[in-house]
Formats: sequence, C-alpha cells, structure tokens
Amino acid sequence: MSVILNTREDRGFMVLDLSGRLTILDESLRDTVREFLKAGKRQFILKMNDLSYMDSCGLGQLVSVYISVRNAGGNLRLLSPSEKSRELLHISKLDSVFEIFDDAVPFEHAANNSAM
Repeated sequence: MSVILNTREDRGFMVLDLSGRLTILDESLRDTVREFLKAGKRQFILKMNDLSYMDSCGLGQLVSVYISVRNAGGNLRLLSPSEKSRELLHISKLDSVFEIFDDAVPFEHAANNSAM
C-alpha cells in the first residue's frame, strides 16, 4: 500500500493527511505540494499520525518538500507523527530541522494571530 493523501484548507493552512506507507515508489506527496505551491499556497501541515511506514526515501521526500516550500517563502510543519516516524526523524536528526507538533493548538494560535 502506498501513501494516501487527503487534503483540505483550514484557516490558511493546507493540511495534508498522510496515511499508509511513504516510500521510494510514491511521489504523490511531492507532486501534490508542488501543485499547491503553483497555486500560491505557502503554509503546510503534514498530519502524520496515520502514516504506518516511512523508509529513507520517504524521509528524502519530506526533505525535498520542505526545501521546495521554504524556497517559495513558505512553512511546512509536521503534526502528530507516529512513534515510528518520530523515531526515524530523531535518528536522522531531522527532528531539529522540522517543526514538529503533537497537537493542533499552535496552528490555531498562528491562524488567529494572522487574522488580526
């Protein structure tokens, strides 16, 4: 099973719910984010609690997406990564690169502050 993406816009953030397996064989995450960037979207949340598996190539996709978003002047944050994903981010030291949150409260505050 490859990664399944469900997308929605919530308070100025593009929320991408990831589930399944993020591996070398699936480039849908990269393609989806590129399309949103072309459409002018710059704030992204990757909700990862239902991501059951991520290999090193999946990690590479996260880095690639992060770089694309940052180069476009945007932000990408990770929300609720699974225990396995969080461990992989820690081992690779990418947990010091990505903003990682366990709940959506910081995003609600950011959305409320940007509306002022």
